[in-house]
Amino acid sequence: MVVYNSTEEARKEFKKDKFATNNGVKLEELTEDYSLCSLELNDNHKNAYGGVMGGAIFTLADFAFATLSNNIHSLTVAQSVNITYLSAPKGNKLFAKATCRKNGRTTSIINVDVYDDTGRDVALFIGTGFKLEKK
Repeated sequence: MVVYNSTEEARKEFKKDKFATNNGVKLEELTEDYSLCSLELNDNHKNAYGGVMGGAIFTLADFAFATLSNNIHSLTVAQSVNITYLSAPKGNKLFAKATCRKNGRTTSIINVDVYDDTGRDVALFIGTGFKLEKK
């Protein structure tokens, strides 16, 4: 069952996710099958050596995980997550596409592929969502 009737409805709800949204993460698309989020990179996302901070990449992936898992079942919280950084971004914008690998009775497994606007694979995030009782 899909929770949000539109991407715009989900955007309004997830504006409350201040850490991600204040750092530039945007929800581009949300369907019953996937979530697509983006992050326009700037100096605020860089580490001391000029590369993109791992936390910025993680935040983007976590936001994509949250939007999809909560569209599948509200309220869902992260039970366990893992991220593997594959390559340093070369582009100016990052994308995170979340897809549901398994939607069980009490948990969901969400895969998030993070890539840049040049098509370069940046990270693979796998999250287990724990479905809380509906209110």
